[in-house]
Amino acid sequence: MPTKIRLQRKGKKGQPFYQLVVADGRAPRDGKFIERLGTYNPMTHPTTIEIDFDRSLYWVQVGAQPTDTARSILSHKGVLLKHHLLKGVKKGALTEDQVEERFQAWLKEKQEKIEQASKDSDLSEKELIKKRLEEEKKVSEARAEELAKKRAKENLKAEEAKAEKAAETAQPEKAPAEEAKGEEAAAEKPAAEELKVEDKPEAKKEEKTEEKAEVKPEEKPEEKKEEKAEVKAEEKPESKKEEKAEVKAEEKPEEKKEEKAEEKAEAKAKAEKKEEVKAEDKEEKKSEKDKEEKEDKEKKAE
Repeated sequence: MPTKIRLQRKGKKGQPFYQLVVADGRAPRDGKFIERLGTYNPMTHPTTIEIDFDRSLYWVQVGAQPTDTARSILSHKGVLLKHHLLKGVKKGALTEDQVEERFQAWLKEKQEKIEQASKDSDLSEKELIKKRLEEEKKVSEARAEELAKKRAKENLKAEEAKAEKAAETAQPEKAPAEEAKGEEAAAEKPAAEELKVEDKPEAKKEEKTEEKAEVKPEEKPEEKKEEKAEVKAEEKPESKKEEKAEVKAEEKPEEKKEEKAEEKAEAKAKAEKKEEVKAEDKEEKKSEKDKEEKEDKEKKAE
């Protein structure tokens, strides 16, 4: 088996680190090696590759076979290109100066590409950061709008509740005012009726006095007596009726209050009697149950 240029794994779990070595093809991966050519660290961005260019070119010229990963590393560093150009020198197609010029031109282009790629990666990272910030701003604005809407709704509800409370407090204030007005109107009505009742006999008396004054010069003493008797007969029933109406008007509210109080007392007495009857019925039922239970126990005991 020919010698191989391959990678040996080093480093911790999840943090690999490789060494580029020349080893016998029969040796295990992490076993003995002939020479160490460089290192390869894929955990950095961009990856770091450090190799001994001359010794790597020597082992390639000698015939050491690189593995796929090792080949890509050597190609990245230009070892395989230099080996190819040196073959042209051996064939006489190229001179050593031409080989060196072409190799240096390739190295410059390669370095420029690497720098441009690093710049692009930096720009892309910045753009990604900007995009993330813009998205976060949009999300925060949307949340702020939602919060503003919720707060506006809560404020409206609070205002409506305050208005309802104010309306409720205003209604009871109006109610006692209306009750006071009703009481005043009710108090005015009987006063007006009493005034009417009191005014009636006075007005009749005035009319009678006027009639008497007119009749005195014209009528005779006999006619006066007859008229007086008639007037007395007419006045008696009317005056009695008015007095009775006044007495009734005065007695009605007091009688009503007394009647209501008596009705309430009777209702309370009836309710108390019913409760007493219910309590007696319950006690009788309990006593009957107790007797039955005692009899059952005695029967069971027998």
